[in-house]
Amino acid sequence: MLARMTETLDPEDRKIITLARSARARNAVPEGAAVRDETGRTYVAGTVALDSLRLSALQTAVAMAVASGAKSLEAAAVVSELDAVPDADRAAVRDLGGPGTPVLLAGPDGALRARLLAG
Repeated sequence: MLARMTETLDPEDRKIITLARSARARNAVPEGAAVRDETGRTYVAGTVALDSLRLSALQTAVAMAVASGAKSLEAAAVVSELDAVPDADRAAVRDLGGPGTPVLLAGPDGALRARLLAG
């Protein structure tokens, strides 16, 4: 369920939002994302928009984690102007992290808009 949040984030969650925000700005893409795996490693990505391949930033970050050998995810963050995290993005997080994996949605300014679960 998507709910507006005003909660204080722990430093590790704030870190992945900051990394996602940086990827978005650095690459001038619509979205930036970051995921944290079971060992604490982070994977950062932006939107992929090629003629032959289209991936959201969150799908790309999950793919990077899988390609690097991650077995699970602790958390995911996406920075976007959208008001919701698409179902396909949540499904990618759920596939690797399980239905209870938190997905943080932040605006371009880094402010948390929502905390939801992948499942």
